[in-house]
Amino acid sequence: MNPTPIEIVATVLFAVAVLHTFAAKKIESLAHHYPEGSIRENLFHFLGEVEVIFGLWAGVFIILYSFLSGFTIYDNHHHLMAGAVYYLESLNYTEPVFVFVIMCMAGTRPVILFAEKLILMVAKMIPLSEKTSFYISALVLGPLLGSFITEPAAMTVTALILLDYFYSNKGMSSRFKYATLGLLFVNISVGGTLTHFAAPPVLMVAGKWHWGMGHMMSHFGYKAALAIVLCTLAAAFIFKNELKGKLEIKQGHDNILKPTWWITLIHLFFLALVVYTSHHMVFFLGLFLFFLGFIAVTGEYQDEPKLKESLLVGFFLAGLVTLGDQQAWWLQSVLKSLGDLPLFLGATGLTAITDNAALTYLGSLVELSDSAKYNLVAGAVAGGGLTVIANAPNPAGYGILKDAFPGGISPLGLIAGAIGPTIVVCLFFQLLP
Repeated sequence: MNPTPIEIVATVLFAVAVLHTFAAKKIESLAHHYPEGSIRENLFHFLGEVEVIFGLWAGVFIILYSFLSGFTIYDNHHHLMAGAVYYLESLNYTEPVFVFVIMCMAGTRPVILFAEKLILMVAKMIPLSEKTSFYISALVLGPLLGSFITEPAAMTVTALILLDYFYSNKGMSSRFKYATLGLLFVNISVGGTLTHFAAPPVLMVAGKWHWGMGHMMSHFGYKAALAIVLCTLAAAFIFKNELKGKLEIKQGHDNILKPTWWITLIHLFFLALVVYTSHHMVFFLGLFLFFLGFIAVTGEYQDEPKLKESLLVGFFLAGLVTLGDQQAWWLQSVLKSLGDLPLFLGATGLTAITDNAALTYLGSLVELSDSAKYNLVAGAVAGGGLTVIANAPNPAGYGILKDAFPGGISPLGLIAGAIGPTIVVCLFFQLLP
């Protein structure tokens, strides 16, 4: 390993950003020591926003990059430009932009109400109490839909439904909220493995390794589906007292205009087109602009688009891309040195402090055996629920649900909620044929 000064700086800042993530709740609490509306109060609120952290430290990195690489260089076409600009243009920001767009689109009233109807329909087939059946249906069907509508869309829809029907209920304990959050993150992470195009860590390697839908279903999909069902049933049993009784219909559902069938159909059509063109940023951004025009025209049937929340999540992921690209110098060496089981366990652990898509991408640059490929991806998706940075859709769920936790979401609370489902998924991936 011979890292460059820029790589060392990026790794130090990446570590600082990870530590900042764990300290965000404490930093947020400092804001209460200052007068409301003051600059210092607003500053600590800002520094305590998890979605801001990686973008903020990526900005620091870009400033330092400019000093280290020079303020002016020539690119391949002999155009004079800033070194940091050249670096930024060498990165691929398609995924952060896609998550921003899909989160906005999936969070609209027609899409949410359509998903609720599907979940209610499945819930009626489960011979348990109304509330328990809906809980199980949402946490099984929502994540599995991620294999077809992509994980970020599934996370947005499922998190919004959980917010409306469970997290908004003041009677739900903090233990229930953290356990459900951890379960949601783990289920979403593995729920996209039924196909080769929906889960970011799979998407990074599927083309190079020639993994199609058949391969994903036979090696990952059925194991993930069984683990999701088992973990969700276990959570429903553990919290059976809190899930007793009838489902409380979301407040406000009775006094809003229900979208017509054709409005819902057009939303789903736009959603499908964006998913289909998810690798072509220019095209799906154009579609998104047309979509914004459509929801403006049908405003009576819409809620306010979640632009700010979605932009913050996109900013988080863009910061992760900017800093994560410079971690290859140590990550690749670690991946190459591990055997199959250590690789699986190492990938599960490393995913908690790095984005799992970045982890599998770096693994794809190394010559690996078929069993090593399986263990790398299996570990990456298994550990995708442990932290907010572990899986690209997690910041979307975090942003939607964070206000339901007094004082914000505790990183240790999230790990505690996710560790049980993570262990179950690990066992299924290792023990099932």
